Amino acid sequence: MRPNSRHSLLKLLLQGLHHGQPFGLSELAEYGISPALAAKYAKNGWLERLEQGTYAYPNDTLQLDDCLLYLQKRSPGLHVGGKTALSWQGIRHNVSSRSRIQLWGTQRLTLPDWFTSRFPARYHQRALFDVDLLRPLLDDDGYALVSDHAAGLYVSTRERALLEVLNEVGVTQDLEEATHLFESFSSMRLEVVGALLAACTRIKTVRLFLQFAQQTNAIDVVSLRERFSLNLGSNTRWTRRLQDGTRLTIK
Repeated sequence: MRPNSRHSLLKLLLQGLHHGQPFGLSELAEYGISPALAAKYAKNGWLERLEQGTYAYPNDTLQLDDCLLYLQKRSPGLHVGGKTALSWQGIRHNVSSRSRIQLWGTQRLTLPDWFTSRFPARYHQRALFDVDLLRPLLDDDGYALVSDHAAGLYVSTRERALLEVLNEVGVTQDLEEATHLFESFSSMRLEVVGALLAACTRIKTVRLFLQFAQQTNAIDVVSLRERFSLNLGSNTRWTRRLQDGTRLTIK
């Protein structure tokens, strides 16, 4: 390939892919740039190699939403969840600007260094919901469009994010903070909560939600249980000693 042809491809790339985003070999291929040519561009300083198969413009400032969309394409089911999703939708408790971004998904995933070095994050691999049960009840699978964030970015609805927080109680989540977040909720949507609880695979999470809901009157628990079939497991109590030494018991 002649040098001017390479220059034309690079010019086309600059016109097509905006700054602030990473791009992989599939995106580069759309502009006629092969893996070998991408490596050559990186060697010459025209592209920056973030990791194998992932590039960016040199000295570029990558944007969080663009990076999340990139990771989301490569790991189906990846989404912003838990406390981060709640915070993005106005529900927070002592959230520090240095708090790690909470990402959720069902597939095994190690977040790449180029991402975590820019955006401290934690990935939770959890199969919290039975998708086959959830989809007939919720068209959007419990994901929300959040203002000030990119279209197409999967973010848990407030209700789904709350269940993700409760699921981590006794594991990575402090009980007191989870309680404060629950108490900060207003206008829980019964249909959304019911669908999520009906599809929830974690008995502890379902029980803990109902226990908090009864204590706070956040939602009509009687109507919830009448309208939706919830898996509460056996009649035995669920008990776990938390990291601070206290014991959590869920009926």
